[in-house]
Amino acid sequence: MSNMDRRFVEDRAMRDAAKRNLMADIAHTRAGLSGSGVASRIFGRIGEGAKDVFETAKSQADDNRGIVAALIGALVLWFGRDRLMDLFGSTGDEEGENAERFDPGGLDDDRPARPKAANTHFHEDDLPGENDDY
Repeated sequence: MSNMDRRFVEDRAMRDAAKRNLMADIAHTRAGLSGSGVASRIFGRIGEGAKDVFETAKSQADDNRGIVAALIGALVLWFGRDRLMDLFGSTGDEEGENAERFDPGGLDDDRPARPKAANTHFHEDDLPGENDDY
């Protein structure tokens, strides 16, 4: 075999090896960018992060049981506040309490009613009207 033929065979072998590497890289990239590949990586990382957060919270909760119990009790009271107010006879909806803060105007023309500010220091009669001269 001549020097030229040997070199041709070596070049062809190098070309085939490079092509196999390129095709393997393309297949690997396609698998990595497929919908299931990306989703599994994202959810895998989220799951690992959630496990870490859960473990940290669990160890902190074990160390601070009193604080966790107080927090849970406060949440229960907050979500049950309406029933507790009914139980003690104070619903917050007595006549006059919300009458000053709620403007029922606009209900006839299909616009929602607007709540007024609770601490107004003026009266509606003090506002300028159509017949006021300035």
